[in-house]
Amino acid sequence: MLYAWEMQGGPPIQRVTMSVMRWNPRQIACGEAAEALATAVVDRIADLDRQIGEAADNWRLDRIGAVERNILRIGLHELQESETPARVVISEAVRLAHWFAGSKAPAFVNGVLDSLARVLGRL
Repeated sequence: MLYAWEMQGGPPIQRVTMSVMRWNPRQIACGEAAEALATAVVDRIADLDRQIGEAADNWRLDRIGAVERNILRIGLHELQESETPARVVISEAVRLAHWFAGSKAPAFVNGVLDSLARVLGRL
């Protein structure tokens, strides 16, 4: 959802959700949870991006791939706002990077989120 939102230039997230749900209407319950997460991330995007940019040594945020950037946004949001153990958050983000991003993405996502978790005192 966040990828579609970003590629479409940031329309209301509800419009993106409706579009995504048309592809797989059996996932309505997951769509509601995904929309809530995407909305929370979009609401804090400037702060999340600033923190990711600071943690991604030698990488400008605009040079990070859109898929990886959105995985990092979700991961950082979860590190800051959920009770989920940091290692689980990082592991799930790395798994998403394996599935949806390039071969170097999992290590990159792991390194950035590990650094952010340490700054937040979660590791």
